[in-house]
Amino acid sequence: MTKMLIDIDDQALAKGAEVLGTATKQDTVNAALKDVGERIAKAKAFAELLAMGDRGDFEVLKDKRNYRP
Repeated sequence: MTKMLIDIDDQALAKGAEVLGTATKQDTVNAALKDVGERIAKAKAFAELLAMGDRGDFEVLKDKRNYRP
């Protein structure tokens, strides 16, 4: 784990701890960073699914004969 000295907005930290349900400043910062990373990854995956739909990648699923024996 990297140790660093940074200035953090106390009100934002308190709100983050409340929302995330964390007890320490370290846990709050780590949970917030993890949450942001996960949200961005999910948003990118969702955008890719939308692009696949726009390209017609799922059209084959409309006809049940294509995926049922």
